[in-house]
Amino acid sequence: MHGSFKEIIEYTLARLLLQTFGLMPRPMARRASRMLAWLGFHLARRQRRAGIQNLRMAMPSLSDKERRRILRGCFQNLGRLLVEFSHFPELSKGNISQYVFHDGLEHYLEGLRRGRGIIFMAAHFGAWELSSFAHSIYGYPLKFIVRAIDNSRVDDLISHYRTMGGNRPIQRRSAARDILKALRQNEAVGILFDQNTTRDEGIFVDFFGIPAATTTAIATFALRTGAAVLPGFLIWEESQGKHRLRFDPPVELINTGDLARDVIENTKIFNRILESYVRKYPDQWLWIHRRWKTRPEGENSIY
Repeated sequence: MHGSFKEIIEYTLARLLLQTFGLMPRPMARRASRMLAWLGFHLARRQRRAGIQNLRMAMPSLSDKERRRILRGCFQNLGRLLVEFSHFPELSKGNISQYVFHDGLEHYLEGLRRGRGIIFMAAHFGAWELSSFAHSIYGYPLKFIVRAIDNSRVDDLISHYRTMGGNRPIQRRSAARDILKALRQNEAVGILFDQNTTRDEGIFVDFFGIPAATTTAIATFALRTGAAVLPGFLIWEESQGKHRLRFDPPVELINTGDLARDVIENTKIFNRILESYVRKYPDQWLWIHRRWKTRPEGENSIY
């Protein structure tokens, strides 16, 4: 299939999926997403194997039955993400509280009062696309780092949805300059920090007791600018049928003046904070990502 035709097919399918779920009433869309999650769990063999391997390494005390339960929940979480993303066009200041409520907004406001910008420690946790979108609908837009999708048509479609509430993307290729500019203007910037990176772009710090190649971006920018680092995660509360947008207090950064050492020590803290959330809500994190793919020099591949 030639590139241009393949792009058209991918774009058509992506648009059809979003429109179909977006037109469904939410209860129906959630039921459909659970069916899609069931299919994904059974058909996505590579992702399922990676998820099981990750859970064996990170939570060795669990039974295989429990690991499979968590992994099924991971696929269901992706289904919830699809439902929420497809319904972005209908969200407004008048109805957002029906779906997302703030917990710890005072910590965000405290970060703003410091006047040096905010860096959100963001992760592929819960319906993560909804976290920044809901925050913008509440009246607090931010900027977020993105890696362009190879298919430009799909990239434009996804970007259109992401920016409906006033959020603005920062392209990775010009990220350093744009992040510094935003922080100097006391704006908020979201950085996803829970994915595997290369040896060149990250450092190895423990995540679930296993060295994981982790971006240094959050620590580096925070130490250089004085920006507040705010853990922010969207948690699905099944009993309420709503998402809780939780903000923790700004992280107390280690700043001894030794930048290289301080970057390492603070990145360790960030990973520990995320790990605590994943342990508490294990089925809401993206276990199917090969988080420990990059290994220290001389180590064999885990996957």
